[in-house]
Amino acid sequence: MCIVQSAKDILTIEESGEFKGVYYVISQVRDMDEAHLFYAIGGVDEVIFAFPPSIATDTMILYIEDKLQGLDIHFTKIAQGVPTGVELDNIDMLSLSRALEDRVKI
Repeated sequence: MCIVQSAKDILTIEESGEFKGVYYVISQVRDMDEAHLFYAIGGVDEVIFAFPPSIATDTMILYIEDKLQGLDIHFTKIAQGVPTGVELDNIDMLSLSRALEDRVKI
């Protein structure tokens, strides 16, 4: 299951052709229907968070993980960092910090 912030995000991910699964839209934590989320999560073994990077979305990810704690589910989130073709001096500090934290071995 891929959790996104808006229906528009579903279309964007579908265009990539990289995800074959179901989606769940949560725009804000206060609007989340926990009972519906538990129903929708049935049979899912991985939850992918596809949120834009921010402190608010990190908080939402932690909240949702906490609510689903105890279920046999792997939690992942989409990679974040430096976009292709952008100079480092044009990257915000949060994105640059995350790119350095999540660096990969080559």
